[in-house]
Amino acid sequence: MPAVSVDTFFACSLMVMLVLSAMAATTTVLRPHINNAAEGIPERYREISKYLLLNEGKPSNWGQNGQTAPETFGLAKPFVKSAYELDMDKVSRLNSENVYAISYADAYASLKMPDVSFKMEIKPLFEVSISLVATFKLDNDTVYKFRISTERNGSPVPTQLRMLTVAEDYLDAISVSAASGEKLQNITISDSVTGPALLVVLARSSYNDKIASFNAFAFAHNSAEPDPKGTFLRLSPLDYGLNASFLTSGISLTQAYALTFDYDSPLVQMANTSESVTYEIPHFLDSAPTVLVVTGLDTLTFFSEWTAYPQMPIDMGADFADSHTLSDVFSFTYLVTVDSAIYDCAIWLGGPKK
Repeated sequence: MPAVSVDTFFACSLMVMLVLSAMAATTTVLRPHINNAAEGIPERYREISKYLLLNEGKPSNWGQNGQTAPETFGLAKPFVKSAYELDMDKVSRLNSENVYAISYADAYASLKMPDVSFKMEIKPLFEVSISLVATFKLDNDTVYKFRISTERNGSPVPTQLRMLTVAEDYLDAISVSAASGEKLQNITISDSVTGPALLVVLARSSYNDKIASFNAFAFAHNSAEPDPKGTFLRLSPLDYGLNASFLTSGISLTQAYALTFDYDSPLVQMANTSESVTYEIPHFLDSAPTVLVVTGLDTLTFFSEWTAYPQMPIDMGADFADSHTLSDVFSFTYLVTVDSAIYDCAIWLGGPKK
């Protein structure tokens, strides 16, 4: 197929996917009893789902106050007239990895609708998959071949990629195109660099720079296999500050970075205690998530931990898998904006059987 036809195919495919995703308030019945639902219930749930996204909550800046739960729940960004523009700190506080996260019990109570249970997911419009497919040893370097895939529901998404490699005292970046939704890319690291290493991939749609995604992959380099994410630090971004809480003793931090599609910058340390270090997150003019990486030593073992700001993906709320005590459960999907980037948002709502 000619290159122009391929580009046109992927552009049209992406447009179709976005149109389907943008059908706000599309209702899906998760149990086969819609004909028995009381009149008005689906519309009520639809309005509640909109309320969650269009209401600022109380206080309107509850997202920035990590010590308290909201009096009234709502995720909208304060003082903004654009519909479905969410506050990045309110969204981040829905992520259970964040030390400032609110519980579902707090969110449920602050919604002030005791007959309504809800679940919410917010995530990028497409996924980034990273796999290491081969390793080559040279005289003084090691070459790692990675496969990067960018897909939505199994369909390829044409993207531009920025790939950053982080290791001890080492940061390197390259930018490449994944026009077919897949890229095989070699990453070369000098054998003088101590690992393990972390490959951060930031991906941006070739047709809309507000549609972006990310992922990271830790791998051995002159080192043992890296420990799982979240072994050494709990990273909690809030109000343009990053709290790095120690999860083991004997930790000393070495570097911290903020990485986006267009920028990368070391983080400035603002405060430290025996249990955590706080960094300032720069305000980048970039319509994409910021990936935050903190490196350090656990006694003599080098490690790197990472998260994103806003802290995505979000998956919080009621467990509707065991819904025999509930009436019909309805889902509603929206496109939302968080810090200028566009995300998928799905909300499930249900109530007790009458």
